[in-house]
Amino acid sequence: MALTGRAGLAALAGALVILAFRTVPALIAVNAMIAAAIVADLVLAAGVGQLRLTRDGDTRLTLGNTGAVVLTIDNPGHRALRAIVRDVWRPSAGARPGRAAVTVAAGGRARLVTTLAPQRRGDIVPAAVTVRSFGPLGLAARQGRQQVPWSVRVLPPFLSRKYLPEKLGLLRQLDGQHRALIRGAGSEFDSLREYVLGDDVRSIDWRSTARQGDVMVRTWRPERDRRIILVLDTGRTAAGRVGGLPRLDTSMDAALLLAALAAKAGDRVDLLAVDRVVRARVVGAGRTGALAGLTDAMAQLDAQLVESDAGRLVGAVLEMARQRCLVVLFTELNKAAIEEGLMPRLPALASRHRLVVAAVADPRLQDMAASRGSTRAVYDAAAAERARSDRAWVSALLRRHGVQVVDAEPGTLPSALADAYLALKAAGKL
Repeated sequence: MALTGRAGLAALAGALVILAFRTVPALIAVNAMIAAAIVADLVLAAGVGQLRLTRDGDTRLTLGNTGAVVLTIDNPGHRALRAIVRDVWRPSAGARPGRAAVTVAAGGRARLVTTLAPQRRGDIVPAAVTVRSFGPLGLAARQGRQQVPWSVRVLPPFLSRKYLPEKLGLLRQLDGQHRALIRGAGSEFDSLREYVLGDDVRSIDWRSTARQGDVMVRTWRPERDRRIILVLDTGRTAAGRVGGLPRLDTSMDAALLLAALAAKAGDRVDLLAVDRVVRARVVGAGRTGALAGLTDAMAQLDAQLVESDAGRLVGAVLEMARQRCLVVLFTELNKAAIEEGLMPRLPALASRHRLVVAAVADPRLQDMAASRGSTRAVYDAAAAERARSDRAWVSALLRRHGVQVVDAEPGTLPSALADAYLALKAAGKL
């Protein structure tokens, strides 16, 4: 039961009557009338326990977009429902309106639409629905709560999708529209066609020429069906914010662009997310379902405030991939972590797979390094130069061990990584 503001006003009016008469019978009569009105209001209010509540609407959203979840209220009772319904979601769900006044006729139905504008990735589940059913006098209300299960998964926004048409155009130039006449490293046979003036004579297939009676030449294309493993380091360094976003989110965006491009190129893409334990693993999603599988797994990932275990990371990669493939490791170029964690285990990984390290560079370092306006700015500049020097040292160390490093700012990392993949594919180094 819940009393309303009208009950308070009725009590105030009764107090004025009692003050006017100043007798015990007036006190008893006023209180009895107010109590009787409240009881009658509760009796005439529609029951809450008999209501049937169900949900419908969006189950998947992309971060940055809005969606809607519909709460349906069925009133099987014999009295009309006049109520305030409060549908509670966590604050980061951006649920609106949150509460609404509804009127449902006896045996009728009402629909309450809640708009979601989520601010974080992951699964969003609502709390209980609270219904406060008022009587005809509006003095008191019955109140009850029901759990109405629902879940909305908020996916990464894939902001780098804007680069995909450009990269696919480069891929078509590499693989589709212009077949090579001379076989290069990492190339496979594509087709035979008739010789035309200007073709390289080294591309002539003499056996086919003898069979066909016309001069035939071979064409080649970059190899397909290569395997790529995207490895996300979800340790504490991934939680650092660069350009307003955690490093992990920028790494995910770059990984999604690379996955979409590789799937179009005919390569297989798997995912591994590791810190001290394996947080996510996507294997064998297939070319058509690779992007959906990756976004679904990434939606639930968060950076953990623990130091990543390089041994666990390398072991998970070696366990997942027995044959040689391209491993793209998204991590921070932290001197201590790389030197003490990854470097001792790097030979075992680099000897069996081609390794690319992708890192998110902080654009503020360049501005800090150029600042000399005050004593504090000079100290900031010195710290920035030291950080840049350490990153350059780590990059050089990795390159000496045969690792390709893509170190770029958040806005350019996805494009730079995609270009590195296309360069490797063109050179037949996958």
